[in-house]
Amino acid sequence: MKVTVIGFWGAYPEQNSATSCYLLEDENTKILLDCGSGAVSQLQNYINLWEIDAVILSHYHHDHVADVGVLTYSRVVDMNLKKIDRPLQIFGHQDDFPAFQQLGKEPYAKAFPYNDKAPLKIGSFTFNFHKTTHPAPCYAIKVQSADGGTFVYTADTSYDESLLPFIYGVDLLIAETSFYEDQDARPYGHMNSKEAATLAAKGNVNELLLTHLPHFGNHDNLVIESKKYYLGKVRLAATGARWTNNY
Repeated sequence: MKVTVIGFWGAYPEQNSATSCYLLEDENTKILLDCGSGAVSQLQNYINLWEIDAVILSHYHHDHVADVGVLTYSRVVDMNLKKIDRPLQIFGHQDDFPAFQQLGKEPYAKAFPYNDKAPLKIGSFTFNFHKTTHPAPCYAIKVQSADGGTFVYTADTSYDESLLPFIYGVDLLIAETSFYEDQDARPYGHMNSKEAATLAAKGNVNELLLTHLPHFGNHDNLVIESKKYYLGKVRLAATGARWTNNY
């Protein structure tokens, strides 16, 4: 299992970059977790767009879904050019049903619902979902590979200890870190560096990747602050950064 950071900014992409998007791969399956602004442009540095099997969306804020439409248009073009003969699969929750209904464009893209009651299987990957604390309905996503590797992508959330059983013991926690230690992130539905690290520590995760980064301050300080509360490995998300469970 390999995870590549395609986009990591919150709110909007800075120059030559993208907001939330993560490419999940094994030998046979290629899946996106979220598809934010700028993601389609960045993706083409790592993969042909027609190779993407599915997209799983945590929620419908623009910085997580802005490029779903243009990714769908790429499938329209590629199917008509005979590069691929199957539609893009797009998975989303139905808590905001009007937004969910906008996801599909048959026969080029088909929308499928997920929920937190049952696992979702795509290829060799198993996905589970946990609702987060955020102004819009949003779900954290746990991924397990056939070889037993696991990670959790928190998506957008305030600090919420109900996530602890969901994340406990995973190999990697991709945690949103929208604010610095001394800032109150809760009114915005987000976490600061202390909260992301505390979640990782209490969840006994093996590694912490800080993402959904702010457009201000020195990002290196997010790592310094996080290490006060979590003793494991801490990294900043960056375009093209990769993680694999094959140590």
